Amino acid sequence: MSSTTPTTSSMKVTLVGASGAIGMPLSMLLKMNPMITELALYDVKQARVPVGGVAADSSHINSPAKVKGYAGPTELEAALTGSKVIVCTAGIAQKPGMSRDDLFNVNAGIMRGLATAFAKYAPKAVVCILSNPETALVPITAEVYKKAGVYDPRKLVGITALDVTRARTFYAEATGMDVEEVDVPVVGGHGGCAILPLFSKATPYVKLDDETIEKLDDHVQNAVTEVVDALAGAGSASLSMAYSAAQFAGIVIRGLKGESHTACAYVNEPYEDVQFFAHICTFGPEGVEKVEKLVDLTPHEQKRMVETLEKLREDVKRGLDFMKSVDSQ
Repeated sequence: MSSTTPTTSSMKVTLVGASGAIGMPLSMLLKMNPMITELALYDVKQARVPVGGVAADSSHINSPAKVKGYAGPTELEAALTGSKVIVCTAGIAQKPGMSRDDLFNVNAGIMRGLATAFAKYAPKAVVCILSNPETALVPITAEVYKKAGVYDPRKLVGITALDVTRARTFYAEATGMDVEEVDVPVVGGHGGCAILPLFSKATPYVKLDDETIEKLDDHVQNAVTEVVDALAGAGSASLSMAYSAAQFAGIVIRGLKGESHTACAYVNEPYEDVQFFAHICTFGPEGVEKVEKLVDLTPHEQKRMVETLEKLREDVKRGLDFMKSVDSQ
């Protein structure tokens, strides 16, 4: 993956799913980003919170971005046209009595429809997917783009930044270091055992005993349960997710402006036989510019990688099988 083309100073960002639990705080955080000149907030008309209200509220923040809300399919073209970055957090949450299969089928259908619009109206935008389960939805989006003849793997990523945020926080707590000065790469994917934090590559590096590493690893994998339990049925992680997504979007935008930065992201760059994998990526003017090779994993990380890859094989296959079933109808 390489890039050379510079971009102009205008920076339109479209947030899809702006009225949701993640979308609303993310709208505010994106509005606060001084590099964004235009912020398009999109959601369905039946959203519990009207997206026009989210846009009106966000527009009062004294930062450069001009904000406009768009509701429903007839306004999606206007929301997307001219966008350099699309952040997608659309989809439904799992409801009582709904199986994970039911949830996947609904969100896969939503993602396929949105991806079709992305490919049509903003084919050169960097698409950043936050929707659940992104490890299956990113491959679905890739297939939609291939079918439309506009697929560029540098411009399609799954946002796994929340896992990095959590790993940094928990690592800083365990080592007593400044949480704003540490970094911990997290590879693999997003969700349960697909998440693989690499504490052996943390910076600044502190050697931890095996028991501490296992506890930290488990905490990062299952941190969402801590939030869900604390909310007592009232939702899931949204504030930390919005923060992480906003930080990630900032890195993508700086890359588009020619200032390369690295971040972990779920991309169409194989690891062994798995076609989609969260790597440490460098972002540049065309999206993903470079992917770092993983070397020198510890015995613990090698062991964990086995189950990470097994989970990702299932998720990627699920997304591709969904597209095959839809295309055969």
